[in-house]
Amino acid sequence: MKMVEANIFRTLPAPQDGEDFEEDMDDNPSSSTWPHLQAVYEFLLRFVVSSEVKSKVARKYLTRTFCKRLIDLFDNEDPRERDYLKTILHRIYGKFMTYRSMIRQYIQYTFFTFVYDTNSHAGIGELLEILGSIINGFTLPLKKEHESFLARALIPLHKPQSIAAYHLQLSYCMTQFVEKDPKTTEIILCGLFKFWPWLSSAKQVLFLNELEDLMELLDDEILDRIHVPLFRHLAQCLSSVHFQVQERTLYLWNNDHLVNHGCLNKHNSAKCLTYVHEPLTKISKEHWNANVQTLGHNVVKLYMAYDMGFYNKLSQKLIRTTQKREEKEKHREECWEVIRSQG
Repeated sequence: MKMVEANIFRTLPAPQDGEDFEEDMDDNPSSSTWPHLQAVYEFLLRFVVSSEVKSKVARKYLTRTFCKRLIDLFDNEDPRERDYLKTILHRIYGKFMTYRSMIRQYIQYTFFTFVYDTNSHAGIGELLEILGSIINGFTLPLKKEHESFLARALIPLHKPQSIAAYHLQLSYCMTQFVEKDPKTTEIILCGLFKFWPWLSSAKQVLFLNELEDLMELLDDEILDRIHVPLFRHLAQCLSSVHFQVQERTLYLWNNDHLVNHGCLNKHNSAKCLTYVHEPLTKISKEHWNANVQTLGHNVVKLYMAYDMGFYNKLSQKLIRTTQKREEKEKHREECWEVIRSQG
């Protein structure tokens, strides 16, 4: 173990700006040392997984400090090393039950440092992969510690600009929590809306992918509590100035599960249409993008088939609202004309 520590615990090289390590791996200076490091990591992995190494004895060498330093190594540009670290740390987590809480807490500390301080970390995706397996093994009811970890460490990971690098793993952790305990859906969706990236269309598309996965797992009880922020949020996305955000939002109605059994079905049509009627009407009548307009028209026809009377009622209300808005704007312009003429 002294040999392992002497080789793997070292000062990591600074991230290389403007270069993709995975594409230019052979040209990277650290690639020359990898065959040596690989042998050391292979030795450590065999030591950890060996059935002949008893947990009680191994704890003398695989200490808590060792595990923390191992987690620090995840901030490494080499995906090959991160893959070994992921496997080894996961094995340690499974073998040493007394270390589990400490490992989760130090991963949480790593996330805090990333989100609120450095905004740079190469191994967030791998740490989330480990957590995906850990969450799957949580017992019910969830401990307060686990709910706190979700709210304070995982959900804020939606905030950084580099979320695209680990969003797939983060989304998987979110769905794992919901499948484990449906009550966490409300916490996750409220957190998702809180960190919604209104200034980045690319990130909004990622968030909409995650939102669709979560909506598929919504039950009626949770939906009754959060339908107002959920459908209001969909309406805001439909009113986006970027057509790709509108298009991705409209594709939610192409999800058979959501339309037939989920929160966009006939039973919830009145709740949803109350919020999305106005942006849907505008999209279906006057949007410049043909595909978005077609998608919007299909959604309108869907809700008209559900309840034509309620749809017409909302249409009449929209006409009156639009007229009042135009009259108010006309009156405003007339006031400005008077002010200009007096000036």
